[in-house]
Amino acid sequence: MSFLSQVGLILIVVVIFNIIIFVHELGHFLAARWRGLQVDRFQIWFGKPIWKKEINGVQYGLGWLPFGGFVALPQMAPMESIEGGNRDEKPLPKVKPLDKIIVAFAGPLFSLLLAFAAALLVWQVGKPKDAITNTVIGVVEKDSPAEKAGLLPGDKILEVDDHPVKWFQGDLASVSERIMLTKNDQVKFKIERNGEIITLSSEFKIDDTAIWQRRALPKVGIRSSWPAVIQSLSEGKSSSPAQRAGLKPGDEIVAVNGENIYSPSRITQILKENGEKEIALKIKRDGQLISKSLTPLVPEDEYYQDPKNKRPMMGFLFDVSQRYDSQKVYPNPFAQIKDSLMQMWVTITSVVSPKSKVGVDQLAGPVGIAKMKFQLLQMEDGWYRLLFLLVLFNVNLAVLNMLPFPVLDGGHIVMAFSEMLSGKPMNTRFLEFVQTGFALLLMCFILFITTKDVGSFFGGESEGVKPPKELTWPAAPAAQVE
Repeated sequence: MSFLSQVGLILIVVVIFNIIIFVHELGHFLAARWRGLQVDRFQIWFGKPIWKKEINGVQYGLGWLPFGGFVALPQMAPMESIEGGNRDEKPLPKVKPLDKIIVAFAGPLFSLLLAFAAALLVWQVGKPKDAITNTVIGVVEKDSPAEKAGLLPGDKILEVDDHPVKWFQGDLASVSERIMLTKNDQVKFKIERNGEIITLSSEFKIDDTAIWQRRALPKVGIRSSWPAVIQSLSEGKSSSPAQRAGLKPGDEIVAVNGENIYSPSRITQILKENGEKEIALKIKRDGQLISKSLTPLVPEDEYYQDPKNKRPMMGFLFDVSQRYDSQKVYPNPFAQIKDSLMQMWVTITSVVSPKSKVGVDQLAGPVGIAKMKFQLLQMEDGWYRLLFLLVLFNVNLAVLNMLPFPVLDGGHIVMAFSEMLSGKPMNTRFLEFVQTGFALLLMCFILFITTKDVGSFFGGESEGVKPPKELTWPAAPAAQVE
């Protein structure tokens, strides 16, 4: 992708962010106008404005702290110290608690309406399923907790921690997500093996990460099943082992050395264990089973002679599109909203649970969400994926803002109910102190999450020298069977 294209995608992400914030704040603005409240400012982002314009007594602006937006409503709660204003005018008329509740609720309501509008579009244009739609184990990593627990390739997982699963990866009812969300010391599996139902419990491991990165989540060392279909033969300056053996694109490897294959990852394991010894393959081609033999070889190119890259290869690429089901689905808007609410509920309960391995550092902030949107736009059918993300994001925004904490809309509603019950508003100085304190805590929390977002850009292995496109293969061994 060209530099200009990347800049264009970044601008699109920024515009989408601002639209989401604008719609939320527009709800507050319109409700305040409807209920007759004084509106001082309508600003996207916090802090002193880097751009502003006054229209009909309302100052519209863009702040310098990219952490959201606000509508300055002095009759709701004093927030000049955070919003960057300084109101020295005469006191304004009091506002009924019901009006405050309506104005506070309008922001989350507009976010939900935007989510519903995006859901309607998803319903019409569809979205890729992006799921591994089986629950069969394809490979068990060597010396992993799963191997020690007795899990085997070909096992069909029915339940994880007593939760039924329908996919290996894709949503909350999937194997991967249920393992990550475990609240136990061991992960309990109910599996089907050769027609028999078995229950096994596996320990899990959590990889170490750098302090600036997010903590890793539990895993047991299993990967999904997917067909080992050859997509293409490797280009080379000489014939590869696969070409010498007569393999073709579209061939599916169903067995190696008499062992049934449930994933290409298992073939990689076998090659590592087997070295440059001859292996027997069983191939499915046009519905027929064919036997082939070949000897994996290490290419003679300098890249593969480096000890860290040296490994026997057969000389073809697997079809990774076989792993994920990316067919379009058309969920109705209510199902999308329901799924988003369920994901939000699971996220919140997992973060606050002392038994959960999910913490606040696993949440994504503005940078993380922007990165996700940028990556989605680079994918095939990226706009369809982004539309569905807008549903999820706006539902999350609405729910989070309804939490009963000062600064958030839910806090305003709680304070309005308190005023309704007591018959008098809260002390202005005390209210500003509490509001400012929680606003600063919220900003610190967002900054903390942002450090984790930024940390995700670092710590990975360097790409280094890339492997050559055309490979130089050694001469065929004398024992090679054609």
